[in-house]
Amino acid sequence: MRYLGIDYGTKRVGVAVSDESGMLAFPYTILENDKALVGKVKAICEKEKIEQIIVGESVDYKGNPNIVMEAIGRFAEELHTATDLLVSHEREFLSTQQARFFQPDKKRVDDSAAAIILQSYLDKKNVKPLSQDEQI
Repeated sequence: MRYLGIDYGTKRVGVAVSDESGMLAFPYTILENDKALVGKVKAICEKEKIEQIIVGESVDYKGNPNIVMEAIGRFAEELHTATDLLVSHEREFLSTQQARFFQPDKKRVDDSAAAIILQSYLDKKNVKPLSQDEQI
């Protein structure tokens, strides 16, 4: 199953995709946040055979939704309507700052931030509970 991760920004939107097994996330592209955004994301979903979309959920230091969260919610609804795919949220906190640590081009980190968000979701989804024998 392939996943698409989104780091939504008011100017640019980072996009990441997973491998076919849904285990690893990779930066894919950075899109301008304009009127064609939903159509561009839909085209990527079709091209890459995406089955689920993960959108970063923006919160502040106290865990409360940021101002941009309202726009993220609308964007997620538009994506669901346009693609008919399940759109889930993954809480992200300082993913852009984390991406800057690893990315040589500090000004273009949105796709790397999307990969961090998507990898966080995949890691939680793919965790296998310990069996009784494996527990301490």
